[in-house]
Amino acid sequence: MLNKIIKRCSISYANRKLQLIICHYTSVGMAEIQSTEHHQMLLRQWPDSYTKKFEHRIYPITFSVGNPQEWKKLFKPCAAQRLFLPVILKDVDSLLYVDTDVLFLRPVDDIWKLLRRFNSTQLAAMAPEHEIPKIGWYSRFARHPFYGTAGVNSGVMLMNLTRIRSTQFKEEKETSPPLCLSMDKVHLLCFSCSMVSLFQNSLIPTGLAWEDMLFPLYQKYKNTITWGDQDLLNIIFYFNPECLYVFPCQWNYRPDHCMYGSNCREAEREGVSVLHGNRGVYHDSKQPTFRALYEAIRDFPFQDNLFQSMYYPLQLKFLETVHTLCGRIPQVFLKQIEKTMRRAYEKHVVIHVGPNHVH
Repeated sequence: MLNKIIKRCSISYANRKLQLIICHYTSVGMAEIQSTEHHQMLLRQWPDSYTKKFEHRIYPITFSVGNPQEWKKLFKPCAAQRLFLPVILKDVDSLLYVDTDVLFLRPVDDIWKLLRRFNSTQLAAMAPEHEIPKIGWYSRFARHPFYGTAGVNSGVMLMNLTRIRSTQFKEEKETSPPLCLSMDKVHLLCFSCSMVSLFQNSLIPTGLAWEDMLFPLYQKYKNTITWGDQDLLNIIFYFNPECLYVFPCQWNYRPDHCMYGSNCREAEREGVSVLHGNRGVYHDSKQPTFRALYEAIRDFPFQDNLFQSMYYPLQLKFLETVHTLCGRIPQVFLKQIEKTMRRAYEKHVVIHVGPNHVH
């Protein structure tokens, strides 16, 4: 159901025709063909006015290196798939990857435009995991390298696949300490700070391709990572920071941005652009503001009036969430939705004015 909602939301708010790539996990007992046909059947139930807005391809979950069963267990069955998209989708230049608990509150086209901001070395874009490093998860608990001061979250990720396929990535290598064979005073130098550092891991630009880097990286860190593929991406961009573009938190807004107090300034200023309901908050009572938004989009009838059937009911639902810190900032959640709906309304309501009526 959630996967259906995200597709519906992104298509409703799209200005141009979308190319959807759906990676799905075939459950035990369901054949590959049956699973694909099930997806096709669901999409055929949509009105023509929506289906003409997109084309789609359906791919089974595939891992090109290592043990597929190990990759499926890395975090969740489908999560590690994003690591292999550059290998699987060889005919795709760039894409926007999103988790299935992501909702678009403005046109998808707007985040796609961020690709134009990449410099010559950047090949992916993500938002910070946290805005305040001292209370962020990575800065407090991570036992592996991570990007920047607070890490990045991979739930919303722009990827230039062409650049990823052609780039040689730096990796961490073990270096052997120098042998100190003499017994004179020079021997003591081996214990100076500068020499001891040689015993530690050092960064050597060996130039590995993306696909060749994945499994060795996983093997090295599998006992220290917690968030699976997201941790591996943090490790990769820790050693290759010039390859990552970091976009603001409004493009990957999570409960962490308001549950302890509002800390995403971009969302306060411009409103939430992409909502990420991680930790299952769309389906429990812990963050009712997130759940209210999800249910409003889920229950919105196709081709109905956006303001009457979604926006106004949503405002009423938000009144029931003011007892939470996220519920006290409804304008942060509603600003982009209202702006998007107004644009959609103005686009579809055409006023014809005759030459004699122009003032």
